[in-house]
Amino acid sequence: MQFTLEDIKGLGNIELLAKQMVEGFITGLHKSPYHGFSVEFAEHRLYNNGESTRHIDWKLYAKTDRLYTKQYEEETNLRCQLIIDQSSSMYYPKENLGKMRFSVMAGAALTYLFHKQRDAVGLHTFSEKLEIETPVKSSASHIHKLFLQFNEMLEKPKTEKRTNVASILNQLAQKIHRRSLVIIFSDMFDNEANEEELMSALQHLKHKKHEVLLFHVTDHHTELDFDFEDRPHEFIDSETQERVRLNPATIKKAFREQMDSYYKDLYLKCAKLKIDLIEADINQGFDQILKAYLIKRQKMT
Repeated sequence: MQFTLEDIKGLGNIELLAKQMVEGFITGLHKSPYHGFSVEFAEHRLYNNGESTRHIDWKLYAKTDRLYTKQYEEETNLRCQLIIDQSSSMYYPKENLGKMRFSVMAGAALTYLFHKQRDAVGLHTFSEKLEIETPVKSSASHIHKLFLQFNEMLEKPKTEKRTNVASILNQLAQKIHRRSLVIIFSDMFDNEANEEELMSALQHLKHKKHEVLLFHVTDHHTELDFDFEDRPHEFIDSETQERVRLNPATIKKAFREQMDSYYKDLYLKCAKLKIDLIEADINQGFDQILKAYLIKRQKMT
């Protein structure tokens, strides 16, 4: 399921859209080879022999003939940290806030999923510095505040901001004290000269015992395939404002080769650190995000 910026603004309720995305995804799971994932989102869990009977739901037992215990807000299975890049390049394509819109809606869908699974979640956003920082909680009031933050992120006009992924990840590695699943949404369009610093920062997160899921968010059609109409274009760097005028056909082959080489190298380096690097094409919908998360979560439990 995909939503345009107009859909989001028209409905005016990101939480409702997130619920629709997740429930549609779960319905699809039951019809797919992935139906084995843990997607039972009831407010209960099966009773285990030897546990206290204090929290058994006897009314549910009468209906189902199975023993379930009630779960409360403080009972969480996992601590999740959502990290979203808010630098200028994330607002491409500008007519629909492409990568930013996609990352915010993916984050909202994951937040809904976390809450249903009684996982605690916190949100951080960044450009050259950390911008939004929230605590990690699972309460309904906290989740509601996160959805308000997501809505504000889409309403806020684009500003000219560069990114410093390596520095931010190092800061977060110091700030996040308890073992967490760190989920990052970024186009990774930092200075290529900083690649060594980026890998060092990712290694810092792993050294702190965090699990990392890195979504490389792109408009694959134009940013990786460089598929533009065969005529002169003016290209403007969204972070430096540098301008170049050229016909895309003249550099398309070399561009593709360079990008393919760069991201294959990045993928291999992440794999060496046991970090999941997922290509997140904004034109492919949100199931790719939810599925990658469930795969990661299943490995951690």
